Amino acid sequence: MKLPARLAVLLAVMAATACAPQTSDNSSSDKDEKTGTLRVWLFQEVGNKPKEKVVDSVLAAFEKAHEGTDVTVEYIPVETRAQRIKAAFNDPASAPDVIEYGNTDTAGYVRDGGLLDVTGEFGAWAEAEDTDPTAKQSVTVDGKVYGAPFFVGVRALYYRTDLFDELGLDVPRTQAELVSTAKEIRAAEPGMYGLAVGGAYTYGAMPFVWAHGGELATGKGGSYASAIDSPAARKGIKAYTSLFGDDNCPASTCAGMGGNDTVTAFASGKAGMAIGGDFSHAAVEAGKVKGKYAVVPLPGVEAGSIAPAFAGGNNIGVLKSTAHRTLAVDLMKRLASKRTQAAMFDAMGFLPTFSDVRQRAAAKEPFVKPFVETLGAGAKFVPASPAWSQIDSSLVLPTMFQEIVSGKKSVAEASADAARKMNDAFGSVG
Repeated sequence: MKLPARLAVLLAVMAATACAPQTSDNSSSDKDEKTGTLRVWLFQEVGNKPKEKVVDSVLAAFEKAHEGTDVTVEYIPVETRAQRIKAAFNDPASAPDVIEYGNTDTAGYVRDGGLLDVTGEFGAWAEAEDTDPTAKQSVTVDGKVYGAPFFVGVRALYYRTDLFDELGLDVPRTQAELVSTAKEIRAAEPGMYGLAVGGAYTYGAMPFVWAHGGELATGKGGSYASAIDSPAARKGIKAYTSLFGDDNCPASTCAGMGGNDTVTAFASGKAGMAIGGDFSHAAVEAGKVKGKYAVVPLPGVEAGSIAPAFAGGNNIGVLKSTAHRTLAVDLMKRLASKRTQAAMFDAMGFLPTFSDVRQRAAAKEPFVKPFVETLGAGAKFVPASPAWSQIDSSLVLPTMFQEIVSGKKSVAEASADAARKMNDAFGSVG
C-alpha cells in the first residue's frame, strides 16, 4: 500500500473516531436466546485457508451440539479492525456476537463498553487452569476477564539460506550487522529487498527501539507518559528507519507496507530477510521460499543478545450486545480451546496459550525453537492503557516512521510529534 493510501486510511480513522458516539452500558442485551444465527468476526491472515478449515470444523461441531443454531463468519482485515469494531460497539443491531481481537486492544474495548465480562464462565472452564499467566493477563482488566486467549505470538528473523550461501553471508549477530547484511543483499540482488521492512509495521520496529534501551512509555497503573522521543528511543528509531532507501527497501514502496506485506515479500522470494512471527510460518511455507529459509531470534545491539520482541497475540471475546450469551460464550470457549489451539498450531503455526499444549507443540516442531527462545529472553508489551487502542488506530507510530523515511521530518521532529500525540491520548483517559 502506498503512502497516500495509508494517509487516506488515517484520515478515515480519525473521522470515524471523531464522529462516533461513546459506547456505553446501554449496548448490553438482556436476551439469552438459545437458537438462531450467531455472527463471528475473525482476522484475515496471510494464507487464510488453513485457518478457515480449522474454524469450519469448530463451527460444525458447535452447530451439531446446538440444534437450531447456525454461525456465519466474516474474516476482516487487521488493519481496519479499529473502525469496524468501534462501529459494532455503537450499532448492536449489526454487531457480531463473537470477535477475535488483538491483545493490545483489550483495555480500550473494555473502556468502550463493548466486551462482555465472562469472569464467571472463564473461572468455571476446566481448561482455563492451564492458561499461561501472561496470556490470561491479556484478557484481564481490573481483575475481570473479558475473553479467552487465542494464541501468543512473537517475531524473529527469517532469512534465505540459499541466498546467504550463494553470497557467502553470515547470519547477523547484531542489529548493525543486520543493516549491513541487508544492504549487501540489495547490492548483489538489485531486484530484491535485503530486509523487507514497513513504515506501517509497528511491531517489527519496536524491537529496534527496545534493543537500544528505549521505551514506548513510562508509568503504570493506568498513568503513562510517552518515552518515544527519549535519546535511547531515537537511536532505535534511527536504526530502523535507516533500512528505508534504495540500498535496501525503497521508501516509495516500503513506507506504506505493514507486517503482512513484508512477510508476503519474503514468502514470494522478493526479500532476503524479513521480521516475521511464528504465526507467519504457514504463509512462508506456502510460498516460493519453502525449504530455502531458516529462522533465528532477531539480534540485539550486542553480539549474542536477542532484541526484545513484542509479546503479541490475539484473544476471542463476546460482545456485550449479544442476544445469545450462553451460546456465544460456548462458541468462544470452543474457538479458544486446547483442541482448537493445537489444530491452529498445526495449520498456521500459532503458538498456543495453554502451557501444556505449547510444550507439546515445541517438542513436535523445530521451527518453534527460535520463537520460544525469544520469549524466554524477555518479550515486552505495550502500555496497559485504554489509550493504546487510540494510539494504535490513529496510526501515531506508523505516521512517525513514514514522516522520517519520506524525508518530511527528522527523527527528533517526528518522535517529538508522536510523543505529543501519545500524551494527548494518555491524558484523555485519565
